[in-house]
Amino acid sequence: MNPDLQLLQPYPFQRLNELLAGVTPNAHYAPINLSIGEPKHKPPQFVIDELTRQSAGLSHYPLTRGSDELRQAIAAWLIRRFRLPVNSVDPVRHIVPVNGTREALFAFAQCVVDRSRQPLVMMPNPFYQIYEGAALLAGAQPYFINTTADSGFLPAFEEVPEAVWRQCQLLYLCSPGNPSGAVIPLEQLKKLIELAERYDFVIASDECYSEIYHSEDSPPPGLLTAAAQMGHDNYARCIVFHSLSKRSNLPGMRSGFVAGDATVLERFLLYRTYHGCAMPLPTQLASRVAWKDEKHVAANRAAYREKFNAVMEILENVLAVQRPDASFYLWPELPIPDDRFAQRLFAEYNVRLLPGSYLSRLAHSTNPGANRVRIALVAPLTECVEAATRIRDLVNTL
Repeated sequence: MNPDLQLLQPYPFQRLNELLAGVTPNAHYAPINLSIGEPKHKPPQFVIDELTRQSAGLSHYPLTRGSDELRQAIAAWLIRRFRLPVNSVDPVRHIVPVNGTREALFAFAQCVVDRSRQPLVMMPNPFYQIYEGAALLAGAQPYFINTTADSGFLPAFEEVPEAVWRQCQLLYLCSPGNPSGAVIPLEQLKKLIELAERYDFVIASDECYSEIYHSEDSPPPGLLTAAAQMGHDNYARCIVFHSLSKRSNLPGMRSGFVAGDATVLERFLLYRTYHGCAMPLPTQLASRVAWKDEKHVAANRAAYREKFNAVMEILENVLAVQRPDASFYLWPELPIPDDRFAQRLFAEYNVRLLPGSYLSRLAHSTNPGANRVRIALVAPLTECVEAATRIRDLVNTL
């Protein structure tokens, strides 16, 4: 067996199940689960219809690089959404369709990390645990950059020593962030690109929450936007990851893409060809129509906006919580340890939340997820409001 498998830590939801094992929830309350970031809004019907219409494509082997039509639709969306120079995104060279960003984020590290050079893979803390697992199984050492209230829940890049930057081979970003929803400003992204050039590492920017934001006039910037504004329209050392899971409420379709540096993606495509994970043709064709439409995405944002407004009105007077820049999470500070809070909320009010310390590691003498909890506002509005009311009631007893 691969000895590096022993380095992997239990997944957050496994830890949550262990925490709640043997706890009998209060039967007077209907169960509400806000622990998992799985969208529950209705998927767009026109995408489901296209998926059904194209079922004959299941009789053909798909290409790993995806169809021309899908890559063209993705390229057009990237240029339109992130205001990139026209024709700067070549559908053939700059885009690789993938089966959701989770698979791609993991596989990417296996492709780009040179384990012979004592590599570091840097990532925010708290973080999506795939980043850590990908680093460990690629033979690298994870390096955690804390995100705290003092830094606006953005990674404290200025605290990273120069020796660490020199050893870095891959930097994972998550903007908008999971779990805080904080958005890395455009100027900060430009500074990170300058660091990548100076110290010769690749930036992997997980932007799967980029289409869930509050103001229709202020969409979050992306890494490719920063590169293009710097005149780097070859997107050197810049790779972005996008998905239909959150944007279009299609987590089960497992459809996303990776875009950016053509030289890096050429090698990544080679890796994935052997990896054997081509997207089925019906999924490709249904994805194409999803990337072409923005009406359902705007409606999705409006639904989340309504939930944030209702839940914040209930919680902001009893918890230290702020509306995030983007995403569908709340990241409040708690009056008691996060695991005890999650356990009591489940036992007394039948609501599942994820302890913040399960999403982070002890780094630089602190665990930035401690005494916080992640609330995923993915359930229907009435359930989110009911859960917020129960959370308020628990806090008032503490």
